[in-house]
Amino acid sequence: MLVALCATTGAYCLLRMRSHVAEQRRAAGGEALMGFGMAVMAVPAAVFTPPAWAWPALAVVFGAAGLHALWAARTGVRHLHHLVGAGAMVYMAVAMAASTGKGHGHGGAGVPLLTGSLLLYFVAYVLATGVRLVPVAAVAGGGRETGWGDRPELARACRLSMGIAMVAMLLTM
Repeated sequence: MLVALCATTGAYCLLRMRSHVAEQRRAAGGEALMGFGMAVMAVPAAVFTPPAWAWPALAVVFGAAGLHALWAARTGVRHLHHLVGAGAMVYMAVAMAASTGKGHGHGGAGVPLLTGSLLLYFVAYVLATGVRLVPVAAVAGGGRETGWGDRPELARACRLSMGIAMVAMLLTM
């Protein structure tokens, strides 16, 4: 279910990239990458075991996403969450690469302090996002008919589901 949730969230974020709101489009690309990357990482080893090069490749992709988020953070603090998320994905990819022989995603390959810190951050993020989700008035279009990509409550629901998925993935570390 985690794989399906992350893949669906990534697909919705791709739809958000067609938004009329420039900020929505910019954020949606990074969130789509995160959703699809989390879906790939969450596939159970019994279903599909990725080749050994997949984990370093994911670490490089999310390292680049983290650098992009760091660069974007100079214009606003809101990009720091993307930096933390990309860093968590790099951390999990490196941990999965280190435990390749044990089946991906399982087996205590992580540093407990870092895993715990990331867990605390994402639990707090999930709680804060959940509180902001209820209720949201759909006023993004400024008088225009709002499309699927311009619905702030759906964007927040996607962020909430990715935060919950990140907590679930970190719990397996």
